[in-house]
Amino acid sequence: MKRRDFSRYSLLLSLGAITGTGCSTGRENKQSKIEKGFYIEPSTKLAVRDFDVVIAGGGTAGVVAALAAARQGAKTVLVEAKGYTGGTIVEGGTALHSFYNLWTAFPGVEKKQVVRGIPQEIINRLIPLGGSSGHAPMYKGLDYDSVCTAIDTELYKLVTLEMLSEAGVYTCLNTFVRGAVMDGTAVRGIIAESRSGREVFTARSFVDCTAYGDLAAFSGATFTEPNDYEVCNSVGMGNVDIESLYKFLESKDAVVQLSRGVRGGKDGQVVRVEGRAVAVSEKFEKEADAIGMSFVTTTLHDNYLMFIKFNVKLPVSPTDRDTVAKAELELRQRQFKGIELFRKHIPGCEKAFIARTSPCLNIRRGRLIDCDYDISHEDVVEARHFDDEVFTYGFHDSAPRYQVKDGGTYGIPYRALCVSGIDNLYVSGMMITSDQRAHMSTRNTVSCMGQGQASGTAAALCAAKECGSRDLSFRLLRDTLLKDGVYFGKV
Repeated sequence: MKRRDFSRYSLLLSLGAITGTGCSTGRENKQSKIEKGFYIEPSTKLAVRDFDVVIAGGGTAGVVAALAAARQGAKTVLVEAKGYTGGTIVEGGTALHSFYNLWTAFPGVEKKQVVRGIPQEIINRLIPLGGSSGHAPMYKGLDYDSVCTAIDTELYKLVTLEMLSEAGVYTCLNTFVRGAVMDGTAVRGIIAESRSGREVFTARSFVDCTAYGDLAAFSGATFTEPNDYEVCNSVGMGNVDIESLYKFLESKDAVVQLSRGVRGGKDGQVVRVEGRAVAVSEKFEKEADAIGMSFVTTTLHDNYLMFIKFNVKLPVSPTDRDTVAKAELELRQRQFKGIELFRKHIPGCEKAFIARTSPCLNIRRGRLIDCDYDISHEDVVEARHFDDEVFTYGFHDSAPRYQVKDGGTYGIPYRALCVSGIDNLYVSGMMITSDQRAHMSTRNTVSCMGQGQASGTAAALCAAKECGSRDLSFRLLRDTLLKDGVYFGKV
């Protein structure tokens, strides 16, 4: 849908929306009309709730953005379509990449934790529950990442929901963003819909963390849909003997990545492993490739692999409903075939079964939102820093092909989170960065978490100062982020 179509749709949705006192029940609609293939929807009065900050999307970036905003004292609402928080972290990943620079690939480079603050707080909450490996060292694959930060998907949901509650965030789960209420180039509110009805959440500042860029699109932002990645769905595989699987790969000299940490309450255990599929057998490699199966996984449990990914390339953007419906079926068929491959070819997996799947497919990019600055490939690999950067990052998912220069870091500039043409809207997550090579860094989970802390903090400060995103004092934002544990040092 083009920008003007989204703007027109948002306007139609918002007619009469901000004067009502109760949610729509459907009984108020006295007349309806279908003509020439269109349904004319009667205008409806919607209840209004007022906030300082609205966070759309409770996934990887959204959780951190909501925590950051609320901790600044902003009255914050988080709107999430699913019944839990976490997004890609609990659905599509294998480990959180990465809290550290890639020091292991560059002898003599100092080890630095470059992402801290709220993202690290979440890990700190998970560790005592057995919900994270912490930053376990890598023993193989040292030119890809230096640590493995594995998480338990279900405990991550629990811990983040508890943290949101403690921070006083009004968390609306099972709730969808259905439109934007605009006042010129400023967002005045969002239209939210749940089983309780439709209502309007007004605020001074807004952050789109939906991954698909839904709020930005409804607000009339300029966007494209590159469709430059495969979509995926991952499975948790139960009844697996981790040590037998690892020893088999080791006997074939097929271990590509290896991390050891706490698993099943005992340290020094395999928590991440990747094997060369061809070393298992040529047939295994051929069939795994045919179903887009990735042979890398993490685990915190002795009999469970948390993530085995299956990928499909769509012919069009993942915003296309009917194409996605077909892909959902295809991915589940691939999951079934993948489990059969493990049972047949991998020792320790003879009685494996699917213990978990994501409720829907995961994307690596949906809409690309036009922002005030577009991070380039050269910015990333040349380790460039900016006067307005809001945190630093050092991981690249295409390593070792592309790496941040000399095991260093680059900066994410504030401008890269400000939506072009909109006065009070930020985006965080996989919606920024047009160059797919650079996006292979900025889209990763820990980068998205860092973006979330920056945008949530900025949104709260803008609400308090009653200013737009471009009028916010960067010195104030930087000082606030520093106070809250964000790292700005260069490696």
